[in-house]
Amino acid sequence: MTSQSGGAPPAPRREDRILTLPNALSALRLIGVPVLLWLLLVVKADGWAFALLIASAVTDYLDGKLARLLDQYSRLGALLDPFVDRLYLVATVLGLMVRGILPWPFVVVLIGRDLILAAVLPIYRRRRLDPPEVIYLGKAATFALMSALPWLLAGRMHWPLAGFGRAFGWAFLIWGTAVYIWTGLLYLGKALAVARTIPATPRDSPQRLE
Repeated sequence: MTSQSGGAPPAPRREDRILTLPNALSALRLIGVPVLLWLLLVVKADGWAFALLIASAVTDYLDGKLARLLDQYSRLGALLDPFVDRLYLVATVLGLMVRGILPWPFVVVLIGRDLILAAVLPIYRRRRLDPPEVIYLGKAATFALMSALPWLLAGRMHWPLAGFGRAFGWAFLIWGTAVYIWTGLLYLGKALAVARTIPATPRDSPQRLE
């Protein structure tokens, strides 16, 4: 029988894995954020920016799908995927606003929603709780927005589908924004419910065991 001190180190838990295909896709999307801003604001290569946004939306769908199909869920992926989603959304709406493609009220609403939710995260940290799981409807709203934004860009390009791009982009933008706000209210309600029902953990208390 192998002793606890001299035996092989315990194998990492499945949820602690880092090198997974979904995580690799999320990391690839993360690298694409500065590239997108460079394409939009520096060289103004709208065709390439459009292609990158479409590729980002597709890989966003694929990483969640592959995590379930390949049983490659991980804690890193659960944090990285929504973080990259938000970063892409913020970078894209700011870039399109600077280009005069997206009106500033939409930018205020979309970014303001995320800032408010970020402000309530300490409610969970003070109680040593994990943040709430991502609501599927919220993922759908993010996907709708990330589908709308490239088509708004395409509506400004000189090609036969410019009219379709504008119509499709605005339809998805309005729908996605409405659902994005609604899911933000759901997340906010969860945080306030936790604040009311669960007392904060004193800082000098022992760490909670997982």
